[in-house]
Amino acid sequence: MARRLIHDSKAIANLPIRDLMYAVFVLLLFIPSLWVLAHVLFSIGGQSGPDVARIVGYSTLFTAGLVLTCRVEPRSKPAPIQPPAPRLVRRLPDSFQGQIYRLTSRNHYVDVVTSEGTFTIRSRLTDAVAEMEPMLGHCAHRSHWVVKDAVAGTEKVADRSYLKLVNGDLVPISRKYKPQLEEDGVI
Repeated sequence: MARRLIHDSKAIANLPIRDLMYAVFVLLLFIPSLWVLAHVLFSIGGQSGPDVARIVGYSTLFTAGLVLTCRVEPRSKPAPIQPPAPRLVRRLPDSFQGQIYRLTSRNHYVDVVTSEGTFTIRSRLTDAVAEMEPMLGHCAHRSHWVVKDAVAGTEKVADRSYLKLVNGDLVPISRKYKPQLEEDGVI
């Protein structure tokens, strides 16, 4: 509770007073608890419990240990969770570290257009699209599937509509897929 109230506070995040506030907060919680515990345990043995000054001294030692331990603890942030890569990435070169923008069917092959270039794999477009899970995307044409995050906008050229991708590619939009793209908010 003390860590949440004090360590996560943006106003006093890097000030030495933070440690003092942490110590005071722990002392306020620990002194009454230790006093009650000591009196219960000592009364069972028939003895009188320690006085308040002794309880405060023990509590201060305990709190100083906590504060010093917290200062020494490395405060590393957990690594961001990366979404799993699509299975299709396994079919690309081992050195591939880029982003996939689109898939384009060409006879019995699929061109995988990425930020690192175009790679050609032997596959049907439907199988390649299935291997793109969990990435979201859309069919814009019977021969083209685009990754949702790669779409930068739309463009009209000679009365034809195209999806403009972040890499500058223009992907044709067929009449068959246009209603679905509009419904999904892509265009």
